[in-house]
Amino acid sequence: MADDSITAGEEPSGADIRLVISASALGTVFEWYDFFIYGTLAASGIIGRAFFPAGNETVQTLLAWAGFAVGFGFRPLGAALFGYLGDRLGRKYTFLVTITLMGVATAGVGLTPSAAAIGFAAPVVVLLLRVAQGLALGGEYGGAAIYVAEHSPAGRSGFYTSFIQAGVVGGFILSLAVILFFKAVMPAAAWEAWGWRLPFLFSIVLLAISLWMRLKLSESPVFQKMRAAGERVANPLKASFTYPGNVKRMIVALFGIAAGLTVIWYTAMFSVLSFLQATMRVEETTAQLITGAGVLMGTGWFLLFGHVSDRVGRKRPIVTGYVLTLLLLFPIFFTIGAAANPKLSQAAEVSPVVVHGADCSYSPFDKVQATACGQVLDALSKRGVPYRVATGETTHVTVGARDIGVPDAAALDAALERAGYDLSRVVPSAGNIALILLAILAMSLLSGITYGPVAALLSEMFPPAIRYSSLSIPYHLGTGYFGGFLPFISQYIVAKTGDPYAGLWYTWGVTLLALLVAMWGLADDRRGRTVA
Repeated sequence: MADDSITAGEEPSGADIRLVISASALGTVFEWYDFFIYGTLAASGIIGRAFFPAGNETVQTLLAWAGFAVGFGFRPLGAALFGYLGDRLGRKYTFLVTITLMGVATAGVGLTPSAAAIGFAAPVVVLLLRVAQGLALGGEYGGAAIYVAEHSPAGRSGFYTSFIQAGVVGGFILSLAVILFFKAVMPAAAWEAWGWRLPFLFSIVLLAISLWMRLKLSESPVFQKMRAAGERVANPLKASFTYPGNVKRMIVALFGIAAGLTVIWYTAMFSVLSFLQATMRVEETTAQLITGAGVLMGTGWFLLFGHVSDRVGRKRPIVTGYVLTLLLLFPIFFTIGAAANPKLSQAAEVSPVVVHGADCSYSPFDKVQATACGQVLDALSKRGVPYRVATGETTHVTVGARDIGVPDAAALDAALERAGYDLSRVVPSAGNIALILLAILAMSLLSGITYGPVAALLSEMFPPAIRYSSLSIPYHLGTGYFGGFLPFISQYIVAKTGDPYAGLWYTWGVTLLALLVAMWGLADDRRGRTVA
């Protein structure tokens, strides 16, 4: 693509660029805070209990994560809508609209009565509000990334836009911090009953701050020149699919960039948090503190590799991150599991649970399983106990060398306890917490390498007149579907297989796909300009 960086005479002053970066990045923090509050509380089970009661904890969790995925599913539609407006009307006013929509929708979740109060209407209202959040987020990222990129002088776009990437992570950290604050200042019973709604309502405060900062901004110099020269296209959405070579660029952006970076990033945050809380049974607040601290420590990776990409090009860091993810993903999670709950990990190794039966069909969505074998699998899945299935003439369960027949709930718990399975909530030792933090820092490194350069890369791939649309559509298709459905798909795989690490294969497979597409579709000139 042609270099459309602003020239020396057009460069904003130091104060101006600091305002551009801070207003865009903080707005991104707040917008993603709104989106992540739902996911953070879904991981703790509160969203499921409030809006999706199903009489089955596994189903309840899956439905809550399905609600999370719905928001992501509508991001591409928001990308098309707001991308069109951003290319026609300007970058500034479009992302003013997106952040307003997001803030109002988030506060709406906090005001929605529970299913116990209004029945089936509760999940319907929540899902509609998640749709609104998805639409808003579909327009936010592209606007913020392009706005900063179009203010950046040559050779600095990677570093400046990396603050947008760090802002996305900041939204996750802020969501944890606000939740922990409200939990700390009120009794546990009050938090469970109504206090969890306060983080959603806090979004109104963040919205006011964001609007105040963004209203100070002027339109990007690249868009101003384009408008003055009459270079805007009549239908940027249509042009995104007809401009020479642009379809290939969008395919590469979708499968080679957005899909890969997103599954790595969500695994580093949501999968780690859910793995600690649900699978390894770490005490909830402790898991949130560990995850938040680890992700916060790793935020610098995004800025570092955004800067590095200005020196070596965008492709090399991203491809390197994909390769390292394929090599290190499982070892990192094995380390987290062993350190988070050593007794549980050791018991699973020394006394594995094997379920024998001729018909061991199991559906995580069924409230009552049809077979005795399926009922045992359901009980083990709810307890987060790993198991494997073996074909046999009769249904029975072995825990290590002990055959316990077809146990009821009490007998199963007793047998697991005798075998050393500690199903109580645990707080890891200080040394093990340090080890978990190092593992999360390693996951954040993988995310930073692949995500830090991306805003600059995507901005450079597409022509200014159709940039907002062309960037936003593949980015949000990739993040919305490959990433948004990650918690649901990985949780389903774990529930179906009984292997707490099996869900990681989804991340691994998508990363492999992204690596192959990036190797094929990205050409790097090693001067900070990557083209497809």
